[in-house]
Amino acid sequence: MSRSMVGTKKATVFLKVKGFVSLVRPKQWIKNLFVFSALIFAKLVFEPVYFKTVFLAFLCFCMISSCVYILNDIVDADKDRLHPKKKTRPIASGLISKAEAWVFLAVLLPVAVASGFLLHVYFGLILVMYFLNNVLYSIAVKHMVILDVMSIALGFLLRVIGGGVVIEVYISQWILLCTLLLSLFLGFSKRRNELVVLENGADSHRKILKEYSLEFIDNMLSIVTASTVMAYSLYTFSSKNNYFMMLTIPFVLYGIFRYQYIIYMKKEGGSPEETVLSDIPLMICIFLWVVISIIILYLG
Repeated sequence: MSRSMVGTKKATVFLKVKGFVSLVRPKQWIKNLFVFSALIFAKLVFEPVYFKTVFLAFLCFCMISSCVYILNDIVDADKDRLHPKKKTRPIASGLISKAEAWVFLAVLLPVAVASGFLLHVYFGLILVMYFLNNVLYSIAVKHMVILDVMSIALGFLLRVIGGGVVIEVYISQWILLCTLLLSLFLGFSKRRNELVVLENGADSHRKILKEYSLEFIDNMLSIVTASTVMAYSLYTFSSKNNYFMMLTIPFVLYGIFRYQYIIYMKKEGGSPEETVLSDIPLMICIFLWVVISIIILYLG
Protein backbone atom coordinates (compact mmCIF):
# COMPACT_ATOMS: atom_id res chain seq x y z
CA MET A 1 0.00 0.00 0.00
CA SER A 2 1.45 3.37 -1.04
CA ARG A 3 2.02 6.24 1.35
CA SER A 4 -0.65 8.30 -0.40
CA MET A 5 -3.23 5.56 0.13
CA VAL A 6 -2.26 5.21 3.81
CA GLY A 7 -2.50 8.97 4.22
CA THR A 8 -5.90 9.02 2.54
CA LYS A 9 -7.14 6.19 4.78
CA LYS A 10 -5.91 7.97 7.92
CA ALA A 11 -7.59 11.20 6.80
CA THR A 12 -10.86 9.32 6.22
CA VAL A 13 -10.71 7.71 9.66
CA PHE A 14 -9.92 11.07 11.25
CA LEU A 15 -12.91 12.69 9.53
CA LYS A 16 -15.16 9.83 10.67
CA VAL A 17 -14.02 10.17 14.27
CA LYS A 18 -14.46 13.93 14.07
CA GLY A 19 -17.93 13.35 12.64
CA PHE A 20 -18.96 11.07 15.54
CA VAL A 21 -17.60 13.59 18.07
CA SER A 22 -19.59 16.34 16.35
CA LEU A 23 -22.65 14.07 16.33
CA VAL A 24 -22.82 13.94 20.15
CA ARG A 25 -22.51 17.77 20.27
CA PRO A 26 -20.14 18.23 23.24
CA LYS A 27 -20.71 22.00 23.16
CA GLN A 28 -24.32 21.42 24.17
CA TRP A 29 -23.27 19.57 27.32
CA ILE A 30 -23.05 22.95 29.04
CA LYS A 31 -26.84 22.68 29.51
CA ASN A 32 -26.27 19.68 31.76
CA LEU A 33 -24.51 21.88 34.32
CA PHE A 34 -28.01 22.48 35.70
CA VAL A 35 -27.52 19.08 37.36
CA PHE A 36 -25.21 20.80 39.87
CA SER A 37 -27.90 23.25 41.06
CA ALA A 38 -29.14 21.14 43.97
CA LEU A 39 -25.57 20.36 45.04
CA ILE A 40 -24.66 24.05 45.19
CA PHE A 41 -27.75 25.22 47.07
CA ALA A 42 -27.58 22.25 49.47
CA LYS A 43 -24.07 23.49 50.41
CA LEU A 44 -22.41 20.21 49.46
CA VAL A 45 -20.06 21.35 46.70
CA PHE A 46 -16.96 20.74 48.81
CA GLU A 47 -18.07 17.29 49.95
CA PRO A 48 -16.06 14.87 47.74
CA VAL A 49 -18.57 11.98 47.83
CA TYR A 50 -21.53 14.18 46.89
CA PHE A 51 -19.57 16.07 44.23
CA LYS A 52 -18.38 12.83 42.65
CA THR A 53 -21.93 11.46 42.56
CA VAL A 54 -23.34 14.57 40.90
CA PHE A 55 -20.43 14.68 38.45
CA LEU A 56 -21.25 11.11 37.41
CA ALA A 57 -24.90 12.17 37.07
CA PHE A 58 -23.69 15.02 34.85
CA LEU A 59 -21.86 12.51 32.62
CA CYS A 60 -25.01 10.37 32.42
CA PHE A 61 -27.01 13.40 31.27
CA CYS A 62 -24.30 14.18 28.72
CA MET A 63 -24.67 10.67 27.28
CA ILE A 64 -28.47 10.64 27.27
CA SER A 65 -28.68 14.13 25.77
CA SER A 66 -26.22 13.06 23.07
CA CYS A 67 -28.57 10.16 22.29
CA VAL A 68 -31.32 12.73 21.79
CA TYR A 69 -29.14 14.80 19.45
CA ILE A 70 -28.25 11.72 17.40
CA LEU A 71 -31.92 10.75 17.10
CA ASN A 72 -32.91 14.29 16.11
CA ASP A 73 -30.16 14.46 13.48
CA ILE A 74 -31.33 11.17 11.99
CA VAL A 75 -34.97 12.28 11.86
CA ASP A 76 -34.28 15.85 10.67
CA ALA A 77 -31.43 15.12 8.24
CA ASP A 78 -33.39 16.16 5.13
CA LYS A 79 -34.63 19.40 6.70
CA ASP A 80 -31.19 20.20 8.12
CA ARG A 81 -29.77 20.22 4.59
CA LEU A 82 -31.95 23.28 3.89
CA HIS A 83 -30.72 25.16 6.98
CA PRO A 84 -27.79 27.62 6.53
CA LYS A 85 -25.96 26.28 9.62
CA LYS A 86 -27.38 22.82 10.28
CA LYS A 87 -26.50 21.58 6.78
CA THR A 88 -22.92 21.05 8.00
CA ARG A 89 -23.97 18.52 10.66
CA PRO A 90 -22.43 15.03 10.17
CA ILE A 91 -25.55 13.23 8.92
CA ALA A 92 -26.94 16.14 6.89
CA SER A 93 -23.56 16.63 5.19
CA GLY A 94 -23.17 12.91 4.48
CA LEU A 95 -20.07 12.45 6.63
CA ILE A 96 -21.92 9.95 8.85
CA SER A 97 -24.57 7.68 7.33
CA LYS A 98 -27.92 7.12 9.02
CA ALA A 99 -27.05 3.43 9.47
CA GLU A 100 -23.83 4.33 11.32
CA ALA A 101 -25.72 6.81 13.48
CA TRP A 102 -28.33 4.16 14.40
CA VAL A 103 -25.60 1.73 15.47
CA PHE A 104 -23.91 4.42 17.56
CA LEU A 105 -27.24 5.26 19.20
CA ALA A 106 -27.96 1.58 19.91
CA VAL A 107 -24.67 1.35 21.83
CA LEU A 108 -24.73 4.68 23.66
CA LEU A 109 -28.34 4.67 24.88
CA PRO A 110 -28.19 1.44 26.97
CA VAL A 111 -24.88 2.55 28.50
CA ALA A 112 -26.38 5.90 29.53
CA VAL A 113 -29.55 4.41 31.04
CA ALA A 114 -27.73 1.56 32.82
CA SER A 115 -25.22 4.01 34.31
CA GLY A 116 -28.08 6.14 35.61
CA PHE A 117 -29.78 3.23 37.35
CA LEU A 118 -26.47 2.20 38.91
CA LEU A 119 -26.18 5.65 40.48
CA HIS A 120 -29.75 5.75 41.82
CA VAL A 121 -32.96 4.00 40.79
CA TYR A 122 -35.00 7.20 40.69
CA PHE A 123 -32.24 9.01 38.82
CA GLY A 124 -32.34 6.24 36.21
CA LEU A 125 -36.09 6.78 35.86
CA ILE A 126 -35.52 10.51 35.39
CA LEU A 127 -33.06 9.77 32.57
CA VAL A 128 -35.70 7.57 30.92
CA MET A 129 -38.30 10.33 31.35
CA TYR A 130 -35.87 12.83 29.81
CA PHE A 131 -35.30 10.63 26.79
CA LEU A 132 -39.02 9.84 26.34
CA ASN A 133 -39.89 13.54 26.61
CA ASN A 134 -37.47 14.26 23.78
CA VAL A 135 -38.78 11.36 21.69
CA LEU A 136 -42.33 12.68 22.11
CA TYR A 137 -41.01 16.12 21.20
CA SER A 138 -39.48 14.81 17.98
CA ILE A 139 -42.58 12.83 17.03
CA ALA A 140 -45.41 15.20 17.91
CA VAL A 141 -44.84 17.97 20.46
CA LYS A 142 -42.49 19.99 18.27
CA HIS A 143 -45.50 20.64 16.02
CA MET A 144 -47.61 22.03 18.93
CA VAL A 145 -47.31 25.76 19.48
CA ILE A 146 -46.16 26.82 22.99
CA LEU A 147 -46.06 23.17 24.13
CA ASP A 148 -42.90 22.72 22.04
CA VAL A 149 -41.08 25.32 24.15
CA MET A 150 -42.57 23.94 27.38
CA SER A 151 -41.24 20.49 26.45
CA ILE A 152 -37.75 21.99 26.14
CA ALA A 153 -38.22 23.63 29.54
CA LEU A 154 -39.19 20.26 31.04
CA GLY A 155 -35.79 18.93 29.98
CA PHE A 156 -34.05 21.58 32.11
CA LEU A 157 -36.32 20.85 35.06
CA LEU A 158 -35.50 17.15 34.87
CA ARG A 159 -31.79 18.00 34.97
CA VAL A 160 -32.22 19.99 38.18
CA ILE A 161 -34.48 17.36 39.75
CA GLY A 162 -32.06 14.59 38.74
CA GLY A 163 -29.18 16.40 40.42
CA GLY A 164 -31.15 16.53 43.65
CA VAL A 165 -32.50 12.98 43.50
CA VAL A 166 -29.11 11.37 42.93
CA ILE A 167 -27.79 12.75 46.25
CA GLU A 168 -31.19 12.71 47.97
CA VAL A 169 -31.42 16.39 48.95
CA TYR A 170 -34.37 18.78 49.09
CA ILE A 171 -34.85 20.96 46.02
CA SER A 172 -36.35 24.38 46.69
CA GLN A 173 -39.53 25.20 44.80
CA TRP A 174 -37.97 28.57 44.03
CA ILE A 175 -35.05 26.91 42.22
CA LEU A 176 -37.49 24.85 40.16
CA LEU A 177 -39.59 27.93 39.31
CA CYS A 178 -36.54 29.98 38.30
CA THR A 179 -35.26 27.08 36.19
CA LEU A 180 -38.63 26.76 34.44
CA LEU A 181 -38.84 30.46 33.64
CA LEU A 182 -35.22 30.73 32.52
CA SER A 183 -35.58 27.72 30.22
CA LEU A 184 -38.78 29.19 28.72
CA PHE A 185 -36.81 32.39 28.11
CA LEU A 186 -34.09 30.41 26.28
CA GLY A 187 -36.69 28.41 24.33
CA PHE A 188 -38.59 31.43 23.02
CA SER A 189 -35.26 33.13 22.25
CA LYS A 190 -34.32 30.12 20.13
CA ARG A 191 -37.63 30.31 18.23
CA ARG A 192 -37.12 34.03 17.61
CA ASN A 193 -33.65 33.46 16.20
CA GLU A 194 -34.99 30.77 13.86
CA LEU A 195 -37.62 33.16 12.53
CA VAL A 196 -35.01 35.87 11.95
CA VAL A 197 -32.35 33.62 10.38
CA LEU A 198 -34.64 31.57 8.15
CA GLU A 199 -37.00 34.47 7.28
CA ASN A 200 -39.47 33.42 4.56
CA GLY A 201 -38.26 29.81 4.57
CA ALA A 202 -38.79 29.32 8.30
CA ASP A 203 -41.90 27.16 8.11
CA SER A 204 -40.39 24.91 5.43
CA HIS A 205 -37.56 23.99 7.83
CA ARG A 206 -39.67 23.77 11.00
CA LYS A 207 -43.46 23.69 10.46
CA ILE A 208 -44.26 25.01 13.91
CA LEU A 209 -42.60 28.34 13.06
CA LYS A 210 -45.62 29.30 10.96
CA GLU A 211 -47.55 29.42 14.25
CA TYR A 212 -45.12 32.00 15.64
CA SER A 213 -44.48 35.62 14.79
CA LEU A 214 -41.84 38.04 16.03
CA GLU A 215 -44.51 40.11 17.78
CA PHE A 216 -45.97 37.08 19.57
CA ILE A 217 -42.56 35.80 20.68
CA ASP A 218 -41.49 39.28 21.83
CA ASN A 219 -44.61 39.42 24.03
CA MET A 220 -43.80 35.99 25.47
CA LEU A 221 -40.21 37.05 26.13
CA SER A 222 -41.38 40.18 27.94
CA ILE A 223 -43.63 38.13 30.22
CA VAL A 224 -41.03 35.44 30.90
CA THR A 225 -38.21 37.96 31.45
CA ALA A 226 -40.19 39.93 34.03
CA SER A 227 -41.37 36.72 35.72
CA THR A 228 -37.83 35.34 35.90
CA VAL A 229 -36.43 38.46 37.53
CA MET A 230 -39.35 38.65 39.97
CA ALA A 231 -39.16 34.96 40.91
CA TYR A 232 -35.41 35.11 41.51
CA SER A 233 -35.75 38.32 43.53
CA LEU A 234 -38.49 36.78 45.69
CA TYR A 235 -36.27 33.74 46.22
CA THR A 236 -33.42 35.91 47.52
CA PHE A 237 -35.79 37.92 49.74
CA SER A 238 -37.11 34.78 51.38
CA SER A 239 -33.92 32.74 51.26
CA LYS A 240 -33.40 30.65 54.37
CA ASN A 241 -29.77 30.16 53.40
CA ASN A 242 -28.60 33.76 53.55
CA TYR A 243 -30.16 37.21 53.37
CA PHE A 244 -27.20 38.48 51.33
CA MET A 245 -28.26 36.43 48.29
CA MET A 246 -29.99 39.65 47.25
CA LEU A 247 -26.54 40.88 46.23
CA THR A 248 -26.64 38.45 43.28
CA ILE A 249 -29.73 40.06 41.72
CA PRO A 250 -27.67 42.55 39.62
CA PHE A 251 -25.80 39.64 38.00
CA VAL A 252 -29.07 37.95 37.06
CA LEU A 253 -30.38 41.23 35.64
CA TYR A 254 -27.23 41.84 33.62
CA GLY A 255 -27.15 38.25 32.35
CA ILE A 256 -30.74 38.41 31.08
CA PHE A 257 -30.29 41.89 29.59
CA ARG A 258 -27.04 40.84 27.93
CA TYR A 259 -28.74 37.80 26.41
CA GLN A 260 -31.53 40.02 25.08
CA TYR A 261 -28.90 42.33 23.59
CA ILE A 262 -27.41 39.33 21.80
CA ILE A 263 -30.86 38.29 20.54
CA TYR A 264 -32.05 41.67 19.30
CA MET A 265 -28.85 43.45 18.31
CA LYS A 266 -26.57 40.62 17.19
CA LYS A 267 -29.40 38.48 15.79
CA GLU A 268 -28.07 35.41 17.62
CA GLY A 269 -29.42 33.12 20.34
CA GLY A 270 -30.44 30.13 18.22
CA SER A 271 -28.08 27.97 20.24
CA PRO A 272 -27.92 28.98 23.94
CA GLU A 273 -24.73 27.03 24.64
CA GLU A 274 -22.89 28.60 21.69
CA THR A 275 -24.18 32.03 22.70
CA VAL A 276 -22.86 31.63 26.24
CA LEU A 277 -19.50 30.21 25.17
CA SER A 278 -18.93 32.88 22.52
CA ASP A 279 -19.87 35.97 24.55
CA ILE A 280 -17.15 36.89 27.06
CA PRO A 281 -19.19 39.46 29.09
CA LEU A 282 -21.96 36.87 29.55
CA MET A 283 -19.45 34.20 30.59
CA ILE A 284 -17.87 36.56 33.13
CA CYS A 285 -21.31 37.43 34.51
CA ILE A 286 -22.26 33.77 34.97
CA PHE A 287 -18.89 32.98 36.54
CA LEU A 288 -19.19 35.87 39.01
CA TRP A 289 -22.76 34.86 39.91
CA VAL A 290 -21.60 31.31 40.68
CA VAL A 291 -18.58 32.43 42.72
CA ILE A 292 -20.45 35.07 44.72
CA SER A 293 -23.42 32.75 45.34
CA ILE A 294 -21.09 30.06 46.69
CA ILE A 295 -19.28 32.58 48.91
CA ILE A 296 -22.56 33.88 50.35
CA LEU A 297 -24.10 30.43 50.82
CA TYR A 298 -21.03 28.79 52.33
CA LEU A 299 -19.36 31.61 54.25
CA GLY A 300 -22.27 33.92 55.07
